[in-house]
Amino acid sequence: MSSVLAVLCLLLLPTGAFGFGIKLFGLFGGDSMTHEKITERAILNSTVQVCRALALAAGQDFTFPPQPFTAESVAVACKASKSSKSFRQTIKFIRTKNRRVDYRHFLSARHHFDNEKFSEGRKLITDGLSVVKASNKRDNFEAAREKLGQILHTLQDFYSHSNWVEMENTSPNSNLIRSDTSIGNIAAESRATCRNCDGDDCRNNILEDILQENILTSGYFSIVPLFSTKPKGKCSHGGFFDRTKGIEPIGGINKDKFSSEHGRLHVQAANIAIAATSELLEDIRGAAGDRQFLTLMGLSGKALCFVIDTTGSMSDDIAAVRTVTSSIISSRVGTEDEPSEYILVPFNDPDFGPLMKTTDPEVFRNAINSLSATGGGDFPEMSLSGLQLALTGAPPKSEIFVFTDATAKDQHLRRTVQALIERTKTEVTFMITGTSGFRRRRQSGNNQEEEEEEEQQQQHSLRRTSDFQLYRDLAHTSGGQAIEVTKNELPVATSIITDSSSSSLVTLVQAARSPGKAENFTFTVDESVRNLTIYITGSSVTFTLISPSGVSQQSTDMTGSLITTFQSVGNFKTLKLNTEAGLWEIKIMSTNPYTLKVVAESPIDFLFDFLEESRGPLGGFEVVENRPRAGVNGSLLVTVTGSDSATVTEVILVESSGSGVVNGSIVAQGGGDFLVQFDRIPSKEFVVLIKGQNSNSSSKSSPVIFQRQSTTSILASTLTVTVDDSNTVLEPGTPLSVPFTVMTNGAGGNFSIQATNDQGFALTFPSSLSLATGGSANGTVNLTAPINTASGTDVTLTVEAEAPGGADANYVVMRFSVLKTVTDFTKPVCQLLSLQSNCSETCSLSMWELSVQVTDGPEGTGIDRISLRQGNGTMNTSLAAGNTSTTLVSYNASCCSPDVELVVVDQVGNVGTCFYSVRRAATNSSEAANVTTTTNAPQPPTAAPVVSLSTRAAQSFLLCLSITILGLNLPFAMGIN
Repeated sequence: MSSVLAVLCLLLLPTGAFGFGIKLFGLFGGDSMTHEKITERAILNSTVQVCRALALAAGQDFTFPPQPFTAESVAVACKASKSSKSFRQTIKFIRTKNRRVDYRHFLSARHHFDNEKFSEGRKLITDGLSVVKASNKRDNFEAAREKLGQILHTLQDFYSHSNWVEMENTSPNSNLIRSDTSIGNIAAESRATCRNCDGDDCRNNILEDILQENILTSGYFSIVPLFSTKPKGKCSHGGFFDRTKGIEPIGGINKDKFSSEHGRLHVQAANIAIAATSELLEDIRGAAGDRQFLTLMGLSGKALCFVIDTTGSMSDDIAAVRTVTSSIISSRVGTEDEPSEYILVPFNDPDFGPLMKTTDPEVFRNAINSLSATGGGDFPEMSLSGLQLALTGAPPKSEIFVFTDATAKDQHLRRTVQALIERTKTEVTFMITGTSGFRRRRQSGNNQEEEEEEEQQQQHSLRRTSDFQLYRDLAHTSGGQAIEVTKNELPVATSIITDSSSSSLVTLVQAARSPGKAENFTFTVDESVRNLTIYITGSSVTFTLISPSGVSQQSTDMTGSLITTFQSVGNFKTLKLNTEAGLWEIKIMSTNPYTLKVVAESPIDFLFDFLEESRGPLGGFEVVENRPRAGVNGSLLVTVTGSDSATVTEVILVESSGSGVVNGSIVAQGGGDFLVQFDRIPSKEFVVLIKGQNSNSSSKSSPVIFQRQSTTSILASTLTVTVDDSNTVLEPGTPLSVPFTVMTNGAGGNFSIQATNDQGFALTFPSSLSLATGGSANGTVNLTAPINTASGTDVTLTVEAEAPGGADANYVVMRFSVLKTVTDFTKPVCQLLSLQSNCSETCSLSMWELSVQVTDGPEGTGIDRISLRQGNGTMNTSLAAGNTSTTLVSYNASCCSPDVELVVVDQVGNVGTCFYSVRRAATNSSEAANVTTTTNAPQPPTAAPVVSLSTRAAQSFLLCLSITILGLNLPFAMGIN
């Protein structure tokens, strides 16, 4: 027992300056609130409020999900149950970026509000918030999520590391997210703030005058033994790592956990941190709008993404794309499967792009309709350049469809594209029409006889095996398909696009064999599965299908009972099956290369990330964001989505060739997370297969067995590429240096370096690095955004390292946001011009109307958007005559809807709200109506405690909601996930 306690003590030692603690997949936190818990609860709460507002605005009822909120229950309440996986994935991503601040910026005082770095910490938050809003405005949601996670960590640490709670504040410091206000009265460097703790009792170590005068202070922190210092009389942070806590005044003031020096205030600090997180999310919501906010949170359908060759021979293909686009928009809009984004990337030679991204289906339809097939020149085209743009512009785990009849001219991008596929876990399906050699000549005016045409087609058919192998390889890596059909067959083959647009599509099993061989494949179908479908690509492929009840059906017999629909076009076969729960088997016979993929619709799926031991002072694990290390032991974090009761019983790494498997040992971490450890990571390409059980709480039947497989193939490496990501914001015209390190566990030599970015920005990098055996070397990429680059532009940098001879490679992918210096921090304001009402006791028979003038101030960036948050009337906006900086708003409504709230957003995302109300003063109908108007015009800076009157009600609501709805009013509730 003592050895176990010793291990636990070592695990729990790192408290230091990393705020509320970090979960590290179940190893830390205990009953104390962690950054992950605080972040997730605030996101769930804010999302519920947005969904409720949208439902009420549409005249629909809204039912709050049961407590405690989960991603699955909130998705159901929001009528978006099919999006629970992407919602869970988004929350997980934001939490990971939050947690990483402790790993990457452990000693940075401003990232944790240590050492009284209040102005510097606030600047991190406000600058980051500008990035979030600018990225969100340009539909660059992944960049917005990354920055959001980072700034939430710093914001939350304020309440754990400062004396805000000790000053008896019960609401957030709203001015932490505003640049034009005062944070409060910050202690001068020469002013003493603490006295010695009384032994282990630090309840009264902050000086009385500091608290009485509402002076802000925070603890000083340093980890250097013997040489740590702090200004005379200042408080220390405290905790295991802090060496200043032994310098007078002795002790600490952090509230990171219950056992911290001020741990008695841990609950209060966590509650206010949740409210502050909700407040920041509310500001982002105001700038983005409710539906855009839900898309940011991942509570939306899959993206629809097309990469299209627009050369002269592609007119038939473009017509087929128009047809399937129109079909999807007509059938999916307004449903759970409505695409979250529409993405289009055209390419030809020598051009590609630009990437067009929109959330408006009609804008996308018009963009598709405007495509024309012209030019062409030589046969190969810039297909990989177009695909690279799509991979960096689409959300992770998307499905991209590439339409072409030409090979790739830019094959030097192969490794870059493969790295992006692996990093984003995106499926890529190639729709290859195979008569391009003939059609290009014909469209260039070369008349040929029928026999010559046939001969050319035959020659082209012989070339296709080698010419298009690159597409087949990339499709295999991604888990997509390489569908090869004629121009006339393409409209039939595009049915896969409609089938794949479901947000709840899961993969049960997938395999590729090259060369082909006879093999039996099994897959388990559980009771949650619907629309069971098998895809097979290849020529001369036969099969026998056997159901769980023992019924068999061969590919030569399409009249059997197992297959409800069979379609064969080109090299592509689709089998829709009668869904039957249990173990299925399909026996495939072919000597030609083939692929097999079994998919279905189901709410149950999984997410996964490889883990590595952190090299930082905190220890624990970090997520591996490139290829895992080959041939050594490794760890995997598996998260089950779509069910709060599912458990994982098996996790297997299956080599893609089918020649080997590695079984993992599983430890449940709670909240749907499972830590899986393997004694080795395969050196060959592999996929992740999980099996588990799902208990149905409404049924007393035995648990349901399920099986799911990852789509993207994984290739491990003996190389490691890491990057310094301390600065991820690009200022136009200013070069940014990005240091990186390449390490090898194998032989040394001259390693090739390749750096690319999806925006074509200027960059420099070393072409090679020399590494000793088992050694490492450093390099730097310099990246510059053009001076006219718009704020919110997202640029993805990929740095690849290749071992001598090309036998091994690894990569790192970084995302940067472009942001011009923001100088407008003032909210738009409203001025009431007129309000007229003839409201009577019978409200349905009378109307009221108002006229408002909205401005953004003389130094403002201008009004971007005005919307209604409350009110069922009609709003119209127009620019004031002769004054383009002023917007006029007119509103009229029935007296049964006496309140209206306007949300006004300027070009950089500053949000103003204006509230107006007309209500009867008394029941006597002869009395006039009272008119109430409220606007949030900027207030002058105030001293601490900083709680603006205009936001006090909102803060009280957020705090109350966080405490009462989320069940945080009692200490024992803090451990509930």
